[in-house]
Amino acid sequence: MDKIIEILSGLKSGVDFSAAERIATDKILDSIDIASLITALEDEFDIEISMEYMDNKNFDSVSAIWEMVKELQEE
Repeated sequence: MDKIIEILSGLKSGVDFSAAERIATDKILDSIDIASLITALEDEFDIEISMEYMDNKNFDSVSAIWEMVKELQEE
């Protein structure tokens, strides 16, 4: 999960992503940030995030992102 926090912090500084919840829902990251996050996650973890995963609940916290990554790695 540290790598996810590192990626998020690179997109938007000054946010405590380890404690943040509702990252996508509260628009802490905008749509361009989310697109960059998806690309970075796909590259870092060798996964493909399909449209079915494009839901705020998958991007609202570091733990939600980590759960999505683990699920995609198992496919």
